[in-house]
Amino acid sequence: MARRAWLIWGRRTLLLLAALLVLALLGAWLFLRASLAQLDGKVASKLLTSAVTVTRDARGVPTISGANRLDLAYATGYVHGQERFFQMDLLRRSAAGELAELFGPKALPLDRAHRLHRFRARAADILARMTPAQRQFVERYAAGVNDGVNALGARPFEYALTGAAPRPWTPADSMLVVWAMYFDLQGNQAPRELARGWLAQHTTAEQRAFLMPEASSWDAPLDAPDLSAAPAPVPAAAPDWWGRKEALPPTQVAGIAFTDAVGSNNYAVAGTRTASGAAIVSDDMHLGLQLPNIWYRLALRFPDATGAQRRVVGVSLPGAPPLVIVGSNGHVAWAFTNSYADTLDLVRLNTDAARAGQVQTPAGWETPAEHAETILVKGRPAERLVVRETSLGPIREAGGALYAVHWVAHSPQALNLEHLKLETSTTLEEALAAAAADGIPAQNILAGDDRGNIGWTIAGALPQRGEAARGLAVSFPLNADGAVPSWQELLAPSEHPRVVNPAGGQLVTANSRQLAGAEAQLLGDGGFDLGARARQLGEGVRQLGGKTDVPAAFRAALDDRALYVEGWRQRALAALDERGVASHPERAEFRRLLKDSWDGHASTASVGYRLAQQFRWSLYELVFAGANAEMEKLDPKASVLSATSRWGAVLARLLDERPAAWLPPGYASWQDLQLAAIDRTIADVTKDGTPLAQATWGKRNTAAIAHPISMALPFLKRWLGAPPDQLPGDANMPRVAGPKFGQSERLTVSPGREEEGLFDMPGGQSGHPLSPWFLSGHEDWVNGRATPLLPGPTEHTLVFSR
Repeated sequence: MARRAWLIWGRRTLLLLAALLVLALLGAWLFLRASLAQLDGKVASKLLTSAVTVTRDARGVPTISGANRLDLAYATGYVHGQERFFQMDLLRRSAAGELAELFGPKALPLDRAHRLHRFRARAADILARMTPAQRQFVERYAAGVNDGVNALGARPFEYALTGAAPRPWTPADSMLVVWAMYFDLQGNQAPRELARGWLAQHTTAEQRAFLMPEASSWDAPLDAPDLSAAPAPVPAAAPDWWGRKEALPPTQVAGIAFTDAVGSNNYAVAGTRTASGAAIVSDDMHLGLQLPNIWYRLALRFPDATGAQRRVVGVSLPGAPPLVIVGSNGHVAWAFTNSYADTLDLVRLNTDAARAGQVQTPAGWETPAEHAETILVKGRPAERLVVRETSLGPIREAGGALYAVHWVAHSPQALNLEHLKLETSTTLEEALAAAAADGIPAQNILAGDDRGNIGWTIAGALPQRGEAARGLAVSFPLNADGAVPSWQELLAPSEHPRVVNPAGGQLVTANSRQLAGAEAQLLGDGGFDLGARARQLGEGVRQLGGKTDVPAAFRAALDDRALYVEGWRQRALAALDERGVASHPERAEFRRLLKDSWDGHASTASVGYRLAQQFRWSLYELVFAGANAEMEKLDPKASVLSATSRWGAVLARLLDERPAAWLPPGYASWQDLQLAAIDRTIADVTKDGTPLAQATWGKRNTAAIAHPISMALPFLKRWLGAPPDQLPGDANMPRVAGPKFGQSERLTVSPGREEEGLFDMPGGQSGHPLSPWFLSGHEDWVNGRATPLLPGPTEHTLVFSR
C-alpha cells in the first residue's frame, strides 16, 4: 500500500514538475512574443507634423513615407528601436567604454581602452556645434527610438538575460554609434604605428625599406595602370630577430582566421559601358558578421526642398543618425569602402623629474588635463580611471613609453550631418562635394549618376599635414622633438583628391593604395590592403565589357578565383620535389591534393586551396613569430601583419630569389624552410583527427554568425545563430568570406533605375529570434543569389499620426 502511494505521489510530482516546466516555457514564449515589433495599426505622437506611413514587405523591409525628413527621422527611430535596440545599445556602449556594466569584468579591457578617448563627453561638444535644425533631427530620432522601445509589450529579450534594463536613447548616443565605426574602421592604426615603430628600432634603413615597402606589383591605383617603381634591393643582411622561433606554438597558424580583416569592395561603371546609359554602382562592405546584421534595409519617400518626391533606398546603421549610409536616390547612387588613410599619430612624450606632472610635446612642455572616468562593472564595484589629456590627445602607455594619441576622431569636425546632402544630390558633382564634407571615418566613396558619370573621392575627415609630415611613411610614432610635426587642422573638403570619368569607364576600390601620384601624400598609408583583391576585381569589372547590366555587375563581387594563392601553390609544389617527399608519405599526399583537389577557386570542396593558403600562413609564423611576440608586448594587436599587408610579397620575393643571408637560422636551405611550413600545415589541419584528404576549405571556412548574447550564453546559440554554412571565398579576392567576417551586404544599382537594383545581406531585418525576419535572406546571401533592392508588395502597414 505504501509503495503504491509513493508511486501515485511520484507520478503526481512528475506531472506537476512537467506542468511547471510547460508553464515556464509558455511564459518565456509569451514574454518573447510581447517584445516583437508592432507591424500594423496606428501610433500617435505629438512630435509629428503630419502622418507617416511605414509599410513592410515579406522580408520586413520598410518603406517610410512622410511629408518631411524630420518626421521620417522619428519613424525610423521607432522601427530601429523596436527591432534593433540591443544592437544599438552595444554600439553606443562599445564607443563609450560601458560594456562592463552589461557583461562584467571580462569587458573591462575594452572599456578601459575606449574610455581613454572620452567620447561620451566629446558628444556634448559635437551636439553644441550643430545648427538647431541638425540637433532637432537627431533629437527627433532619439524620441522615436524611445517611443518605439516603450511601446513594446516587454523589454527586448536580451535585457531579461543580462538582468539589465534598457537605458533611454539620447542624441549623444547617436554620435557614439558613429564613433563605434571609427573604432571599427580606424582602431588598428595605433597598434600599426607601434608595430612599425618596433620594426624601425630593430632594422636598418635598408632593411626597413625592404620589409615595409610602400607599394607592390599587386597595387592597382585609380590614377595609373600600376606602380612601376622598382622594389627596394634585398639588404646584405637580415635583422637579428629574423626567423627567431621563441614562443612559437607547435600548430597554431596565424590566429586571424585566414582573413586579413580589411574589407569592402566598391566599383562603378560609367554610362558609356552600360546598356541603359546610366552609371552602375556596386558595393559590398566587409565587416564582422553577427546577428542581427549591422545594416538595416529601408526605403524613404519624402518631398525635397523643391517639392519633388524623393525615394532613397539602401541601408541605414541603427543607432546612428537616421541616414541612408549606402544607396541610391533616383539621380545618384553612392558606395563606400574603408580608405585606410593615415588619420592617427602616436606622438612620443618626454618627461623630466624636475617637471613633475608635465609632458613634452612637439609644441613644448604642458600639464595634461586630468579627467576621472567611472566604469560601472556588473557584479563588482565601479572602477575609477584617470584619463590624462594633452593638447594633442589622451595619453597612453606602451612599452614603458608615453604617447599622445592624436586622432582625427577627436576633432570636433569629425562628426556632422553633411551626409544628408547625399540623399538629395542630383548630380555627381553635388554628391562628391557633399561626401568630402561628410563627418564620418574617411572612406573611399564611388558615386555615379543617372547621366552616366562616375567619380571617386575621400568622404570623411582627413588630417591636413604639413609638407614635412606628408608621405606614406609617416605612419610611425612621432617624436616630441617636433622634427616631423603632427597635423593640427583637417584638410578642407575642396582639397580632397578626386578621380572623375576615367578613360576606362570604371572605378574600383578595395582598401588598397588608391593613388600613385602626388595626391597620395594627402592620404598617407593607414594600413592599405595588399592590392591583389582590387586588381582582381578591376580585371573582373573590365571583362564586363560594354553595354553591361546590373546582374552582371552584381556577380563581379562573387569572384572567388584564387589568383593570388595560385603563386603560393606553385611554390609549395616546387618544394615538394622527389627529395622533399622521399620517406614522407604525408608530404606526398599533400602534393597530390595540391594538384588534384584544386579548381582555381576558394571553393568549399577544395582541399588544395586550403593547403596552399595555410602554407602561406605557416611561413608567416615560422619567419615572424619571434618579432610578433615582442610587438605583442606593446599592444595585443601589434604584429608584422598590422605593420604591413605586403609581408607576403616580401616572403615571395625571398623564396624566389633565395638570398643566403636571409635564410632563417636552423634551416639548411630555402626548400627546407618551405618543407617545415608544409609539415606545420599538415599538423594543423589534421590536429582534430581530420584526414588530410578531407581537410576542405569549407570545413575551415564555416560560418559562425551568431547573436552576441550567445557568446555569453553558448547554450542559446542553436536559437540565436545562423546555420554553420560552408562559405566559398577568402581574403585577397573579391568574394571575401571568413567564419565571422565578410560581405555584410551586396548592393548593385543604377540611379534612376532602382527597380533593377539587386541586394542581399547575411542576416534579416529583425534582431528578435521569433521574428520571421531574423534570418530572412541569409540563404540567398550564402549562395550569392541576388534579390530585388526595392521593397516588395506591402504586407504590413503602420500609420503614425499626431
